[in-house]
Amino acid sequence: MAKRILLIAIAGLALAAGLYVFLFGPSENPPVPQTGSVSAAPPPQVGVITVHPAEVPYPVEYAGRVAGFRDVEVRPRVGGLLLERRFEEGARVTEGQVLFQIDPATYEVALSRAEAQLQQAQAALYQAQQNFERVEPLARRGVSTDVQLEEARSQRDQARAGVQLAEAEVRNAKLNLSYTTVTAPATGTTGLQSPPVGALIQAQQTLLTTISQLDPAYVNFSFTDEEGRAFRALNERRERPISEKELKVELLFAQEASYPHPGRVDTAAQRVDPQTGTIQARAIFPNPESALLPGQFVRVRITGITLPDSIVVPQQAVSQGPQGPMIYVLGETDVAQPRPIRLGSEVPGGWVVREGLNGGERVVADGVIRVRPGQPVSPVPMQAQALETTGSAAPDSQGVSVPEGRP
Repeated sequence: MAKRILLIAIAGLALAAGLYVFLFGPSENPPVPQTGSVSAAPPPQVGVITVHPAEVPYPVEYAGRVAGFRDVEVRPRVGGLLLERRFEEGARVTEGQVLFQIDPATYEVALSRAEAQLQQAQAALYQAQQNFERVEPLARRGVSTDVQLEEARSQRDQARAGVQLAEAEVRNAKLNLSYTTVTAPATGTTGLQSPPVGALIQAQQTLLTTISQLDPAYVNFSFTDEEGRAFRALNERRERPISEKELKVELLFAQEASYPHPGRVDTAAQRVDPQTGTIQARAIFPNPESALLPGQFVRVRITGITLPDSIVVPQQAVSQGPQGPMIYVLGETDVAQPRPIRLGSEVPGGWVVREGLNGGERVVADGVIRVRPGQPVSPVPMQAQALETTGSAAPDSQGVSVPEGRP
């Protein structure tokens, strides 16, 4: 028994010794120690543009609403019973088209009476004229007195006036009779409500229908008083001010679809709305297909405004630093130096730099995230026009806004 225990102990010691050598014994292929130092990383490659002052286009957009060129209320000039409506409600009508027919019977009778009174007045004038022609030669020979001559002349003149009055009554009766046929005063689209046939119409009071003239169409929009003042200040700085004829107006719908017909700025109010603090303006567009409907919401884009001697940097070149917007400018040794700037307006090519950047300087426009302040970079020239706007949120502008509209 003791011999068996001894053998088990010797076997355990041997197993433990083998395990120790396997775990902690010397390696057959010891690692070779590395010598030397690690080489420095190369400068990051970045895209660089050289900025220059230039005339920069500055299109602006506003929310607008379509309005009819004019809305015409159709009201009767005479009263009576409505006999007929000769159009479909809401349909398009043309100027001079017959819309309603009012009962003409009473006005036909009035015309007959006026014509009869005219005939009586003409007969009285004929008799007075004959009497005057008899008395006048007698008075020249002294057979008739001057009083009789004056009475004959007065009767003749009164008869003439009576004929003129009767003729006026006839014309008035004819006018009233013609007013029983109501025609469209303008071309446009009619309203959806009109009196039913058989209704009693009152002159100048009953609204028969409304015609909205859609061609051309007005588009109303507004801009702030600050924008108007800034635009005037911009024109004062220019050698040749921007005129209204140089401003072009485009129309955009909600789905970015553009209206095919260009418009023009028509007018602007000469007062500020006390409730909104804005100035109302109006553009006019041709509307031959009636695609623009009154009350429709659209966007108005005005082009033709330019910013003279402006430096523009792409949006991706601008970062937000401790002092606000900043960019990286390269010196002669290609070392990137951060520089705070003051931004102006956003334009299609990026942001206008109002302060902090001069013409001819090189700006990091691509790969800004790889730049470290005061470290050299590997610049690659690129065109500013080739840079794509990322559409990301840009730094807050600290400059005065350039006007976005017409004063």
